[in-house]
Amino acid sequence: MALRISEIFYSLQGEARTVGVPTLFIRLTGCPLRCQYCDTDYAFSGGKLMSLDEILSQVKRYNTAYICVTGGEPLAQPECLPLLTALCDQGLHVSLETSGAMDVAQVDPRVSKVMDLKTPASQEAGRNRYENLAYLTKHDQIKFVICNRHDYDWAVTQLIQYQLVDKVSDVLFSPSKEQLEARELADWIIADQLAVRLQVQLHKILWNDAQGR
Repeated sequence: MALRISEIFYSLQGEARTVGVPTLFIRLTGCPLRCQYCDTDYAFSGGKLMSLDEILSQVKRYNTAYICVTGGEPLAQPECLPLLTALCDQGLHVSLETSGAMDVAQVDPRVSKVMDLKTPASQEAGRNRYENLAYLTKHDQIKFVICNRHDYDWAVTQLIQYQLVDKVSDVLFSPSKEQLEARELADWIIADQLAVRLQVQLHKILWNDAQGR
């Protein structure tokens, strides 16, 4: 069994519930989506094939209990599922960043899924797999990347219609860099008294989108 890996790197978690925590990132190659704001298009292709044992051996070199499996879209590679289970079996805190377009039913329940619902301005909202909502628990998180007021209003509609606050531990509203100011999004959230978390991407503030950060 082998997976195509774009990069493995150690950094601070830039978003979601463990923001700021030193984390080892395993970025898998490939993604079936083409969101207009994508900042990891270098992971669409290339990378190197690595066996599960090789990946686990690299993981052991780092002094962290936190692992984030990301992409691309990790679940586009079927071998991602046994990788997630193997990482959990090591006693690690494992999160999975997924687009919401792939089936999450078979993801190990010990994994914290951070699942997008793609907004209209992403140009990929038609790929949202709403069946996935049935497999989310209070161990998981839902993320909206918001580009404009229309995206925000759409996200609020999803929030209410699917009772997302009751389904997961955190609902994350993240402004798309260079498309929406974080302060403007914050003002909307406060005005509407939403029970969501404003998320700014720490890694972009610290390292300005540098690869491997």
